[in-house]
Amino acid sequence: MMNVSVVTDSCASIPEYLLKKLQIHTVAYYIHREGEVLRDLVNIQREEFLRWLVNATILPTTACPGPGDYLGMYKSLIKKGVGQIVSIHMTSIGSGAYQSAKTAQAMIVEQFPRVQLEVVDTLNVSLCQGWMVIEAARAALEGATLNDILGKIQRMIPITQMIQTADTLKYLYMGGRIGMAKRLLGSMLNIKPLIGMRNGVIAALGQAHSRMSAYREMAEYIANAVGKNKVKIAYVHVGAMQEVEKLKSITEEKLNIAESMIAELSPALAIHTGPGTVGVCFYPIE
Repeated sequence: MMNVSVVTDSCASIPEYLLKKLQIHTVAYYIHREGEVLRDLVNIQREEFLRWLVNATILPTTACPGPGDYLGMYKSLIKKGVGQIVSIHMTSIGSGAYQSAKTAQAMIVEQFPRVQLEVVDTLNVSLCQGWMVIEAARAALEGATLNDILGKIQRMIPITQMIQTADTLKYLYMGGRIGMAKRLLGSMLNIKPLIGMRNGVIAALGQAHSRMSAYREMAEYIANAVGKNKVKIAYVHVGAMQEVEKLKSITEEKLNIAESMIAELSPALAIHTGPGTVGVCFYPIE
């Protein structure tokens, strides 16, 4: 019996089969492309968007859902009889989605005082946010209380990490999302950057001179981070399935895997990371 409904947004990049299986509700980001307004994973899909992006001369812009988008989702769930909702979002430092959801939350509290709605800032992105959503939804399907689910997410926030690499940081730079990784820009012709998140901001984690050396460094980084614990890991990419398979093979030689998946980032995230991005989102379990 599901007592709590789980809401997130399209940038969590959760594979479609898991969204359906776990009854996760998503709100789409917006993509502004050459006069068009597209909705992430609604009227623009990954493969189609990537074919366009690799030849783009002007980078599209993205916009988070507004309060009305979240309000509409919350109201639709309430009309179905839902009385408890947890809404889980990417870092509030890099996106306004969390604040939009908080604004919608205030409206719900006023209009539906008996409904319990909690909004969570994960201080992370991509499948790090996605893992928290997935585990929250699994717990909800098992009948966990809202407080139990919130506790699970809060425990995951400090231990869930991302590390990724790409051929260039120009997409993050052009999109204004470079954060503390800006220092890597000067040597981009000769290196593969390793980036992650620190306190909700993009940060430099290292650099390598080839993709394979980057993958080995990433695998070592994860192994050091999780120690002897089992790990749940999502391999993420943007149009780079062969590369992510290489990373997976190298990484899994060093780890005790409890669960793994491969996921392609949503178009709204692909804009900022760029084609060819490969990375992992992971967290240790006892």
